[in-house]
Amino acid sequence: MALWGGRFKGKASLQFKKFNDSLPIDYRMAVQDIVGSIAWAQAIHEVGVLNDDELTRLTAALEELKASVEENPKQILLSDAEDIHSWVEIQLIEKTGDLGKKLHTGRSRNDQVATDLKLWCKETGGDLLFALVNLQQAMMNLAEREKDTVLPGYTHLQRAQPITFGHWCLAYVEMFNRDIGRLKDALYRLDVSPLGSGALAGTAYPIDRNALANRLGFRTATLNSLDAVSDRDHVIELLASASISMMHLSRFAEDLIFYNSGEAGFVEMSDLVSSGSSLMPQKKNPDACELIRGKAGRVFGALTGMLTTMKALALAYNKDMQEDKEGLFDALDTWQECMEMAVLVADGLKVNRSRTLAAAQQGYANATELADYLVGKDIPFREAHHIVGEVVLAAIDKAVPLEDLTITQLQEFSDKIEQDVYQHLTIESTLNKREVLGGTSRAQVEKALATTQSGNEAILNEQVVGAPGKQRIQGALKQVKQRLNAQRAAAMSVRRARMSDVDSIHLLANFWADKGEILPRTRDNIIHDIQNFVVAELDGKVVGTASLYIYQTGLAEIRSVVVDVSAQQQGQGEALVQYLLEFAYQMELEQIIVLTYIPQYFEKLGFNLIDKSSLAENIIEDSEPSPHKDPADEVAMEYILNQPQKAS
Repeated sequence: MALWGGRFKGKASLQFKKFNDSLPIDYRMAVQDIVGSIAWAQAIHEVGVLNDDELTRLTAALEELKASVEENPKQILLSDAEDIHSWVEIQLIEKTGDLGKKLHTGRSRNDQVATDLKLWCKETGGDLLFALVNLQQAMMNLAEREKDTVLPGYTHLQRAQPITFGHWCLAYVEMFNRDIGRLKDALYRLDVSPLGSGALAGTAYPIDRNALANRLGFRTATLNSLDAVSDRDHVIELLASASISMMHLSRFAEDLIFYNSGEAGFVEMSDLVSSGSSLMPQKKNPDACELIRGKAGRVFGALTGMLTTMKALALAYNKDMQEDKEGLFDALDTWQECMEMAVLVADGLKVNRSRTLAAAQQGYANATELADYLVGKDIPFREAHHIVGEVVLAAIDKAVPLEDLTITQLQEFSDKIEQDVYQHLTIESTLNKREVLGGTSRAQVEKALATTQSGNEAILNEQVVGAPGKQRIQGALKQVKQRLNAQRAAAMSVRRARMSDVDSIHLLANFWADKGEILPRTRDNIIHDIQNFVVAELDGKVVGTASLYIYQTGLAEIRSVVVDVSAQQQGQGEALVQYLLEFAYQMELEQIIVLTYIPQYFEKLGFNLIDKSSLAENIIEDSEPSPHKDPADEVAMEYILNQPQKAS
């Protein structure tokens, strides 16, 4: 059954039907189409199109259909329906008769498909965020494992200066961090509902579109119906985010393909991600990395294709836009698959440390250190650069590294060179001098590392940095760990609270207050402090909340950390706390305290016990004793946020 047959005298040809139908692609949005239809049924009921009984029957039929689709989505492909909207409507009419024909009142396939796609993108975006955070964590794990491993750094594919393998890993951690930011930005911008925009001019029924948007889990509704039904910026942005991230993955793959080659021999890929040759039994090929590199072009192609499709489309909807989904679905599937494969590659990578060290000692990688040494002897850098170039030529002629030249040979080029030069030419010296923020010194690599288990701090190299350096490193470690934990929290759908969350927060807080776990919060109090609350969502439902109460400049308290019984043991509470810690860091707070009966929980999150009596009187006064708890059991804990130093 087509949704548009009345205007036509004849049937479309089978060839056109096959060409026109989108069900083989858009069947993946079945659940989103049904969810949108349930919300639309409620909306048209509110304006009198459906009575109570009709709403109940339609909703029950749609919920039943949703459960069936979730159990077996491929059943849809057995139909000859034109698209997923037609399929859902056909199923609904089979279940409810003529009542099913009323659901489309005031709605167009134009705003329907736009809504379905945005809902799908929101859900898929959450999965992609998880994959990115996991990939970043895998690189952090590898960096921790290989933080002391010396590796030659390259420019122009020529050995340049020695770095550490951990430093190489952390370069990709930064790339993936930017990918996380881009994806979150794209998901924020697409989080507006087009439903109720009709075909292009808006619906004729007085629908409360903001209430409808909130019911569907969007933060708001679109403001222009023409734009709403013809906008595919979110598709382009997601494809752009995927493309940039795939470019990073491709560079990661290319590096490892080279490092894995017989010529370099720096790493060996796990058997889990390698294959062999059908002819040459000695071969072990880095196929996982080669496929990641190859699939990047496929994702780039989807972005180029979508931009080309949209570049000359007049407002509003055109059937060209039906081409948005196939490329998007494939690209995001490919991106996620490549991220998961990259995690497998990183986890199983074996580094040949003796080979990487030997390579780093070749190629005169310490030439810059000799130039810097001469600068320290009051020779201008440009002159020092020239002198060292001549020294390198002499070393090449003698086929020896710089450090093997005798002091007499070195002094032929400058009488400023003395016996102490040799301590500057070692690999250790070359690495350790790169102490600047973001440098490759082992101390700096330590600063950038976070451990994978809560509370498990990285092992510090005391001999390299000494006690003051150790303290700085611990602070930077906490900062990086904070950022990673905050990203995990965002991936778990933790967000700042909105006014529409007030009732859910009030319900959760008072449920646990009645049990004596937290202090009660009035609805008015929550409304007044809503900007300081965060919430955790599961399937569009608020299942957890927490708040940050600021006492004074630099000091705040985390309060009311609660999670619904149905969502416990899933990490939501930890995610709420980590999100607030990052929020506090961005606000340039310094000390975060909690008053708690469960210190072991907060200890795992990096809080330390403090003397409760050391807190200001107003803080103690704010903490009313629970009638269900022994006041002596309540302890004070603190988390110190390490802020970046400000320029003087």
